[in-house]
Amino acid sequence: LCYIGFPPQSDSYIKNFIKKCFPCTTVRKGGIVNKEAARQIAAYFNGKLQKFTVKLDLRVDGFYRKVLQEVRTIPYGKTRTYGEIAAALGNPGAARAVGGANRSNPIPIIIPCHRVVAANGPGGYSGGPDIKARLLEHEGVVLR
Repeated sequence: LCYIGFPPQSDSYIKNFIKKCFPCTTVRKGGIVNKEAARQIAAYFNGKLQKFTVKLDLRVDGFYRKVLQEVRTIPYGKTRTYGEIAAALGNPGAARAVGGANRSNPIPIIIPCHRVVAANGPGGYSGGPDIKARLLEHEGVVLR
């Protein structure tokens, strides 16, 4: 069993897990990119992948796109605050907007918005606080 509690499973297991934890996310079947994404997600949950390399087709614009691109650079096992992301984008007063962009993240886990935390605690997560905590724990992150 994987440390996070996700046993190595089939693509259908991962698809059902994603649909359960992220009900607003659409999981589409087929295609080389989808198969590669499923392979990488399985490898992540099995502790064999720390950086996703699957090509993305982000259908968001402007500031939200910049936020998600910045979030994608956060290394495995590390966190950054909403304020740090805002500052890195040259808009230090936009921490709440960073949170809004994370809420709109169409591909959580691949764009690791669980690694973005509040200055005083874990912050929110589209999959809920328990999933965020489990993902961070999986990566060895201990929040104070």
